[in-house]
Formats: sequence, structure tokens, C-alpha cells
Amino acid sequence: MAAGQRVCAVAEIGAEEAKRFTVDGIDVAVVRASDGSLHAVNDICSHEEVSLSDGFVEGCALECIGHGSAFDLVTGEPNVLPATAPVAVYALAVEDDSVWVDTATVLNSASLNS
Repeated sequence: MAAGQRVCAVAEIGAEEAKRFTVDGIDVAVVRASDGSLHAVNDICSHEEVSLSDGFVEGCALECIGHGSAFDLVTGEPNVLPATAPVAVYALAVEDDSVWVDTATVLNSASLNS
């Protein structure tokens, strides 16, 4: 069994879609990038208290609907201002057609929103 918590079936995350789940009390956005890969990032924008899962997926980035900041889904780093701090990127595994997220394993150095 994969580490962390099962959040959904793989098929529940459509192309270029983000969905919010609560894992261990943390709001997490599970995102399917344009290339079909799945990622898990903290759902709260590091610039303001806005849900990233309400935003837009473009390539391998998730854009916040608040002020247009976009975050790289692999590194968590903002690549569009006004955000300057990264969001946490969590371990994600696919096992038996299920998506598992482990918020205890942060894959980047983000301390804000982790």
C-alpha cells in the first residue's frame, strides 16, 4: 500500500484539472498537468488566501485566480508574480488506479503553507 492517504481514483482528475482534497488537515490540490502527469501541491496560494484548485492548469503550472500567480507543479516555485514564495509539493503515488498523497513528505523546501 502506498504511503499517505487515498484521495481519489485516477480517472477523477481530468485533463488539465485541479481538485481540492483535505489530507491530514491540510488542503491539497491534486493536479493533472498538460502532459498527463499528476501532482500534489498545497492548495493555498502563498501570496493570498486563495484556493489554487479553483485556478487554471497550463503546461506544468497552476495559476491562482486571485492575482494570476502561477506555481510550477514540480518545484512549487512561483513563475509569475505577485507571489514570491513557493507552495509545498507533496509526495503523490498511483497504486491500483488510486491516487495517494503523503503530506508528511514535502518534496521541495517550501516551509510556507506546508
